[in-house]
Parts: sequence; C-alpha cells; structure tokens
Amino acid sequence: MRKILLAVLACISLSASFGASISGPVVDDPRDNSLPVHLDPHQVVGYESCEKCHAAEIRVWKQTPHHSTFKTLHRNPAARKIASAMGIDSFKEDSECIKCHYTMKHTDHGLSAISGISCESCHGAARDWINVHNDYGGEHVTRLTESTEHRIQRLRNSIAGGMRNPVNVYLVARSCYRCHTVPSEKLVNVGGHNAGSLDFELVSWSQGMIRHNFVRSDGQTNDPSDRGRLRVMFVAGMIADLEFSVRASASATAKGTTFSDTSYERAKRAVKRVLAVRKKIGSPILDEVIEAIQGIRLGPTHREALLEAADAISAAGVKFAATVTPEQLEAIDGFIPPESKWR
Repeated sequence: MRKILLAVLACISLSASFGASISGPVVDDPRDNSLPVHLDPHQVVGYESCEKCHAAEIRVWKQTPHHSTFKTLHRNPAARKIASAMGIDSFKEDSECIKCHYTMKHTDHGLSAISGISCESCHGAARDWINVHNDYGGEHVTRLTESTEHRIQRLRNSIAGGMRNPVNVYLVARSCYRCHTVPSEKLVNVGGHNAGSLDFELVSWSQGMIRHNFVRSDGQTNDPSDRGRLRVMFVAGMIADLEFSVRASASATAKGTTFSDTSYERAKRAVKRVLAVRKKIGSPILDEVIEAIQGIRLGPTHREALLEAADAISAAGVKFAATVTPEQLEAIDGFIPPESKWR
C-alpha cells in the first residue's frame, strides 16, 4: 500500500504541470479482502459534506443505482436469495453486502449505513482531506485563480490524507474494479452472487448515467470527458482489470470453482487486452505491467507471488495515468467504446 501512495505522490508535480491525470490512494490495504468495509467508518463524513460545492454532482448521483441501492437492494429477489444462502439477516449490517453496496459511518449509536455507493466510496473517506481539498490558497482565492504551486501541494496533501482525486484516473479505476470484480470467494461460491460484471469497462460505464463531469467541463454542464482523457481512462481501466483479477485469483482457496475459474479467465483476457494496446503504442510502462505477471501461475497456491504482482501492476497503473500524454495514445482510438455503447 505504501508503494502505491509513494508512486502517486512522486508523479504529482510532473502531471499537474501539463494537465495529465493523477489520483490518490485507497484507504485500506488492497491485499486484505477480509476487511469488513473498504472505508473506515470513523473517517466517513457523508455526502452532505460534499453537496455545498458539488450540488450538481450530487443531483446526478441521486439518479443512479449507486444511490438507489440503499433503498432497493434488500427488496431485490435475487439479492434476498443470495442473502439466504449466505445466512445474512441484515443487508446493511453484514460485511459481505456493506463492502460494496453501502457507505457506513460511525455515529454515537455505533456503525450505521448512511447511503448507497456514495462520494466517499469512490473518492475515499473524507475526514482527513476534505478541508485541504477545499482550500485554494486563501479566503478570496477560487479554483480558477489558485496558483499552480498551491494546486500541486493541495493535491499532494489531499492524496496523502486518503483522497482518490480523479486527476489520476487509475485510482478512480481501482475504486470501480475493486467491487465490479466481486472480490469475495464466499459470496460467489456459497451465495451464488455473480463473479463480477464481466462486461465492465471503465469508459463505457463512466460516461453515461454515472458521469458527473462538471468540474472538467465548465462547472455548469455535464459534458463527457474529452478524447484525450478517454484514451487514458480506457488503458487505465484495462490495467485495473488485470490488477483486481490477479488479486481475486490470489484470494481463491480452491481450484475449479466459479470464483477461481472466473478470476483466471478475466486475468487472461486482461493480459491479452494490455498486450494489444502495448503493440499499438509501445509503452515501457505497459511492459512493466506484463512483466509483473509473467512466469506466475494463477491460482490459490501462489498467493504471495500474485499479490506482489498485483502491487507492481497497481504502481505501474498509477505511473501510466500520471505520466502518459493523450497524444501518445492516439493509435488506440479504434479500441475505445463509442458513445452508442456508453451505459
């Protein structure tokens, strides 16, 4: 985890200078899929704390399944069947559900599910970074008038505090793939939960219903990301897919199960996709991604080697998103899903 954070911080000055992407670290240890939640409930502040400055983004979020799952998941017949198989009595208290479907907060009455998949689910529990994130350098300084030097330091401080800032698209991709690959073996093999959204792809799933791109458009409209950013997002998503497929394979305890087989097939597919992109653009960082997994067998008997490979893939993904220029990726335009495919 420390390697990932250092990789992010080391890339910030370079990235911020030419406007490429960078982002922040995940809060929990990516090796530990036994953690009951992906966010520390003691550090969660709730989406209302974001609403003053990001009201437009909140309005979009409230129209998505990320928000509505809070009221609908426990009524869903398929979800209830999974819960029954798992012996789950309360969706909002059992860790196998709250890990990906809810945002938990510690209150005077203990832990409580306060919303569905929320701002902090994707951008990190905010208590240690929200004030830094909001400080542009003085009482009368705005985001538009903030100095470059202050912006770089603000990003560094926010990320060090646990923010997954979307200026780096790779760690935003990690927020998505950590749940869309369904990291729980028990949930899949015992509960019958699907083994991940096999058609999940970062561009097509982030530019439709979920899109809340107000900051990078003009503050008023919700325009799609520009072509250059889509290029980086597309490759970052492929790398994240490989990272979390490898992590899932590492966490499998038995061969020949739905969870193990799906993780294996997803990882093989991800490798092929990264190889196809590397052939187009010849990136040394993608060489690092492929080298990280070469010679390691996927499966439950190679846990430590696979986790080390996943860490290396993650660090390379951070570096790729932070240092690549969109112009270097022009050759992959034919791979990127067109608007007609956006969900």
